[in-house]
Amino acid sequence: MRNYNYQNKWQELLNPEIVCYLTTIHEYKGQQYLIANRHADVLTDLVELALIQSTESSNKIEGIYTSDERLKKIVMDKTIPSTRDEREIAGYRDVLNTIHENYEHIPVKSSFILQLHRDLYKFEDIGIGGDFKSADNVIEERDVHGNKLVRFHPVAAWETPEAVERLCEAYNYTLHYSNADPLLLIPMFILDFLCIHPFRDGNGRMSRLLTLLLLYKSGYFVGKYISIERLIEKTKDSYYHALQESSKNWHQESNDYMPFVKYMLGIIVAAYRDFMERTKLIEEKRIPKPDRIAEEIKNHMGTITKAELLKVVPDVSQTTIQRTLTELVRQEKVKKIGEGRYTKYTWNWDKES
Repeated sequence: MRNYNYQNKWQELLNPEIVCYLTTIHEYKGQQYLIANRHADVLTDLVELALIQSTESSNKIEGIYTSDERLKKIVMDKTIPSTRDEREIAGYRDVLNTIHENYEHIPVKSSFILQLHRDLYKFEDIGIGGDFKSADNVIEERDVHGNKLVRFHPVAAWETPEAVERLCEAYNYTLHYSNADPLLLIPMFILDFLCIHPFRDGNGRMSRLLTLLLLYKSGYFVGKYISIERLIEKTKDSYYHALQESSKNWHQESNDYMPFVKYMLGIIVAAYRDFMERTKLIEEKRIPKPDRIAEEIKNHMGTITKAELLKVVPDVSQTTIQRTLTELVRQEKVKKIGEGRYTKYTWNWDKES
């Protein structure tokens, strides 16, 4: 049986590119905490949108669909699922809500992973939820001609319960008794989980739910506001390629975690960037329009035209921009250069000092 030991393996990943990813995410984490506290009252729409997108995208990756209208109603719990796909979507919704609301009280243990999988299939009567696979399975893919090919042989069914238990023990031990960054351990854990492939069905969706759970438990809450699952779905070719590269020689314990770790860190960075962009718009809407125009001129290197200002503050009318420019020039905060169509503006730093 494979030895699930991350004690030294995480250190092998610390090249300059990975360290840059980690540094960027750590900085975003601090910024997000401040923004979330400052705008908690107006981030509700982001939370709702992320919930809908996460449920849609994670299921769509596995070929599980319903209409946009039905999806929203199911996610908001305003209708009863009527098809197998909709029942699985409703199950995902409930597990996602459980993680959002109770992540602190969900230990990383095989028994709790089984409970989450049970709830994923709570609306089904086919009896596959909450139990590890009882027969060996394979991970397949289709070639360009539609032929099925075996890509990976997961852990045998009889080994699975112990493999998952040892996987959880290795993760918890390394997290608590080493200096390993959780951002490295989480994708390593997820890769091993997918290589074990412990369930008859639902492994991919469970891996994405567990990703969120582990991120939340380590203080990375960006998935609450930006759908990580949607970002994965949009780049699923890269996702599968990274999985394939990192699972080579997995049974021989000589696989390279780097491709999958790098991919997941890139996804997390992208999620934080999306969060910053969206909350920037929220913050801008709270700032009076004349103040926003003044800030744009002040922060712009060199001169700026009225047409350029219209592009950087598109929700502000031309009349408001012209009126603000006239007032800023009158107050000598801004210098006016030229006349007519060639007029440009720049911040009056002499007056500032």
